[in-house]
Amino acid sequence: MRIISRRTLKEFWEKHSDVEGALKTWYVRVKRAKWETPSDVKVDYRNASFIENNRVIFNIKGNSYRLVTAIHYQSGIVYIRFIGTHKVYNKIDASTI
Repeated sequence: MRIISRRTLKEFWEKHSDVEGALKTWYVRVKRAKWETPSDVKVDYRNASFIENNRVIFNIKGNSYRLVTAIHYQSGIVYIRFIGTHKVYNKIDASTI
C-alpha cells in the first residue's frame, strides 16, 4: 500500500516519542500489505474499526493512541487523516476528518 503521508506520523512521534516504534511498525506492515477489501485489513489488524467514508481506525501502542485512515482500495492508497490520544480522538468526527 502507498501511505500518504509518512510525515504526519513522523511529526507525531517526534512530539510523542513513546509511540515512535509502534508507528514505525504499523507503517512498515501497511506498506507491505496488499489490501483490496476491508476483510484484508481485518486479517492483518483484527481490532481495526470500520466507519463510514472508508475510514479505518487503528489502535496504536496497546490502544493508547488512535490512528484514523481513509483507504482507497482500488488505487492501494492509505491516507493518514488523524493520529492522537483517545482524549483528542473523542473530540473529532472520524468519519469526516
